[in-house]
Amino acid sequence: MVKDALKFFQAYIREMIDIGGSNLPKAISTKSGSKLGKLYKERGLALDLSLALKQIYSALNGKPLIKQLNDEIYEVIVRYSKKFCPIGGGYNPSRALIFQENICIPYTRGFLNELFPQFSFDSEILNCIPLHNQRACHYILKIKNKKNTNHIT
Repeated sequence: MVKDALKFFQAYIREMIDIGGSNLPKAISTKSGSKLGKLYKERGLALDLSLALKQIYSALNGKPLIKQLNDEIYEVIVRYSKKFCPIGGGYNPSRALIFQENICIPYTRGFLNELFPQFSFDSEILNCIPLHNQRACHYILKIKNKKNTNHIT
């Protein structure tokens, strides 16, 4: 049943891209992440970046490890019990980039931009379950202050 729902979701994303181009799912993902960020702010759930990321990945049954490497860079590793991504599914390199660029990165960026509007965020994916057939999502999160040189601590 879960795999059928995932197949439907993945087909739905591909269809959105076919019909509306890649900007349609990106816009929806960014907006959805932003809505979740607003909800977190209203409920006072995310006081810092590491905690916010841990909460959203724990909701996907992942085990997140967030390391602050310096004021501008975080290393994010999310381990899952199986070689299966709750968003992109199992090993399938042909769809990995589609989900990274249209769902994962825009959703996370929308979420973080809502919580921390003074910063801009960029991600560099190092390991993706559908692309590398591993049990972990691994990326570098880069942060820049929009106005000056202060960073998240």
